[in-house]
Amino acid sequence: MKLTIKKKTNINKLLRKATFISIVILMIVVLVASNEITHYKVAITAQPLNGCLSTDSLPCTDTSKKTISEPFIPDTKLNKQQRFLSAIARKLPTVPQPGTYEYILLRNYGAVFVNQDVGIKLPQKDIFANEQETQEFQGSLTMGHVDGTKDCYLQKSAADALNKARVQQQIPLKSGYGSGDCTRTFNTNLRFWHKYANNQVLAKVQQGKETKVLGLVAPPGTSQHLWGLAIDLRVSNKEQRKALNQNGWFQTVQNDVPHWTYVGLSEEILPLFGFKKQVVQGFTYWITPL
Repeated sequence: MKLTIKKKTNINKLLRKATFISIVILMIVVLVASNEITHYKVAITAQPLNGCLSTDSLPCTDTSKKTISEPFIPDTKLNKQQRFLSAIARKLPTVPQPGTYEYILLRNYGAVFVNQDVGIKLPQKDIFANEQETQEFQGSLTMGHVDGTKDCYLQKSAADALNKARVQQQIPLKSGYGSGDCTRTFNTNLRFWHKYANNQVLAKVQQGKETKVLGLVAPPGTSQHLWGLAIDLRVSNKEQRKALNQNGWFQTVQNDVPHWTYVGLSEEILPLFGFKKQVVQGFTYWITPL
């Protein structure tokens, strides 16, 4: 009787052991299969973008999910314009076509769309229609305070980079105090436009007949200041410029001397993204190649 009970106990142990081994094997099979599926999905997600970059024509729209966090480097086989467009195609759902008002704006104010800083947020288009659209976008931003100011705020990454530059050198705001130099409301942008231009000039800009004014003031709803990625500064020497450049800040709007844009790239890499160096009256601008 005792022997029979012992045999049953051994059999139960063996059964439990066999069940445990089967469960482990099943888990391994599931994990391997899951891992293969994940890699397959990643390969599919990356494929449309690779296709955009390999073409000799203008880059196509990237319809894949924008989850890529690694820094993007343009294909050096492309020309300057194509390299620039391949970078902004990752940021804009649809790249404006040549000859359109949106394309004119992109040419003048589109430098920020190559920014690789994962901490910033870019708009999905280069024109806000009204104050409500502007506020909705600005309400989604993570903002940072510019040290030594009362009410100057930028997107946090931009503010942090500017604060580092201002630790290296004293760099005052254009006005010396405030919000008009930093992130602006739609109505502030509109007020500045009416100070220097009018609706007739706007109509000419929209047709591409008057673009010099864009180096003086941005049309309503189009200013980089609305995106929290631009600031007006009083820069008077090379040391100040060097400190700003070292922290990703550049002059990108030709003839707008006090205007600085947070591009987030080093000066050495700007040509790789298609930017053209333009020196005008002693001021160095990095211009988009559009």
